[in-house]
Amino acid sequence: MENKKKRNSFGGSVGFVLAAAGSAVGLGNIWRFPYLAAKDGGGIFLLVYVILALTFGFTLLTTEIAIGRKTKQSPLTAYSRLNGKAGFMGILACLVPIIIMPYYSVIGGWVLKYFLLYLTGHGNDAAQDSYFTGFITADVEPIIMMLIFLFVVAFIIFMGVNHGIESSSKIIMPILLLSVIGIAIFSLTITHTDASGVTRTGLEGFKTYVIPNLEGMTLGKLVSVFIDALGQLFFSLSIAMGIMVAYGSYVKDDANLSKSINQIEIFDTAVAFLAGMMIIPAVFTFMGAEGMQASGPSLMFISLPKVFDAMGSVGNVVGCVFFGMVLFAAITSAMSVMEAVVASLMDKFDMPRVRAGIIETAIALVGGIVVCLGYNKLYFEVKLPNGAIAQILDIMDYISNNCLMPVVALSTCILIGWILKPKTIIDEVEKTGHRMGRKTLYTIMIKFVAPVLLGVLLLTTLGVIKL
Repeated sequence: MENKKKRNSFGGSVGFVLAAAGSAVGLGNIWRFPYLAAKDGGGIFLLVYVILALTFGFTLLTTEIAIGRKTKQSPLTAYSRLNGKAGFMGILACLVPIIIMPYYSVIGGWVLKYFLLYLTGHGNDAAQDSYFTGFITADVEPIIMMLIFLFVVAFIIFMGVNHGIESSSKIIMPILLLSVIGIAIFSLTITHTDASGVTRTGLEGFKTYVIPNLEGMTLGKLVSVFIDALGQLFFSLSIAMGIMVAYGSYVKDDANLSKSINQIEIFDTAVAFLAGMMIIPAVFTFMGAEGMQASGPSLMFISLPKVFDAMGSVGNVVGCVFFGMVLFAAITSAMSVMEAVVASLMDKFDMPRVRAGIIETAIALVGGIVVCLGYNKLYFEVKLPNGAIAQILDIMDYISNNCLMPVVALSTCILIGWILKPKTIIDEVEKTGHRMGRKTLYTIMIKFVAPVLLGVLLLTTLGVIKL
């Protein structure tokens, strides 16, 4: 039995890095990063993203992992251990994964459906114009797929930190990485001539991805690119979700935290780049520059199946590998989201892992069914403060990602930067005798730069600042 009196730990730094990277490498990297890169001038977005990852992302990632290891607590209880008045931050940090898990399970079910479609040789069905809409508006099948995905994730969490999260990450992550690299290389080699006789190649698509496009670039556009990259970092690094606090609490006291954080940064940024490298050249080759206007579900479940269909006989194989890779990415991310809640219940209420897992699975199950029904029986639309038209899944995504996550991150910066002081985190990172790199940068970021950036991001997503 695993409880707060006897806490499991990752067996080694490799297991921790792979689990944390698995959390970071999720749907946000695969369906949002390529779209933003295509929209925001290719190489310009990449440059801004890398700079922010090495500064802003590094600061929040380091802070959350160090908080977890220092307190040996999950998000719900870690903040109050640091400061008695910071308990509300733990509640908000725990609310984020509670809200995310139901709709992430639904999307995971969509990925599972498409993987099975390509696995059984029926990938061409997915290329039909109305297929995706017909599937998500069906009464039963989306719920069944969501159930299967959720129960696979729950089973891994029930197995615990070592036998569940760490062991599965060591198997899944190398396969995922090899799949991404393989598809990315394949995307560079393809050539297609359309009906009008225009020939495009994957290499041309790659150039549009990595070469900065300064056409129409104004100061306002550059600010928009900056905000997009900043928002993407939350998805890419799993920060402000309580996840890294929970994972940090399982890191042994003698582990080199600074080295592990650097490895997570490199792993995540590399996979995000490869995600763009695998998607943008393929979509450009078969659909032209206008094909990259799609993002999120429409990119993954509508545009890409058309690309795979246009590839001919090899398309079904590529589609199968692609959706298998996406399924692995979704599972590792969903594992971390569920673990943040399960660990919180265990620490707060001294609860056995299995009971905590059953409670969180039940919450996700009920919420997931509501999200599925949001496309048929419970369908409605509302206009969000940022101007987007939304239904149930979008509303949950907006509350968790656009509202709560910036608030959690901003509160964390104020707590560490001004109340407890940056030395609290620096001392935790360096307590094994390993020097923390970028110490001066960390102090400046946590006290001054990050709070300002987060304030601007929050006001932008709430619609107060118009870009």
